[in-house]
Amino acid sequence: MMQGRVNQNCEAILPIVIKNNSITQQVDAVIDTGFSGFLTLPSDIISTLQLSWEGRDIATLGDGIFCTFEVYTGLVIWDGEYHEIYINESETIPLIGMRLLRTYDLHIHTIEGGLVTIKKLSI
Repeated sequence: MMQGRVNQNCEAILPIVIKNNSITQQVDAVIDTGFSGFLTLPSDIISTLQLSWEGRDIATLGDGIFCTFEVYTGLVIWDGEYHEIYINESETIPLIGMRLLRTYDLHIHTIEGGLVTIKKLSI
């Protein structure tokens, strides 16, 4: 099980660890159920971690605008295990998307300081 907190902006925050070779960095990421990918990171973190570039992807944003993203691969510690995932470069706060949450149960106590819990579904 993984745990986070709801911040003062009513965002569900989960600390997540990203690794590439010998470099490891923890970031606080916002859970974004409107994002269908795995994870977004800004370019400075991608550069620091020296993530491997995989290509480009086109996505439709919430306002209907099409956007091209640079896509990288990296390792995340998710539920205590390393998983190689695709990471979209985006100059926003890090976002956790629905692909990373797939097969997990998400509970959010939607008050400031509220508990965010994510645990594996028994399917």
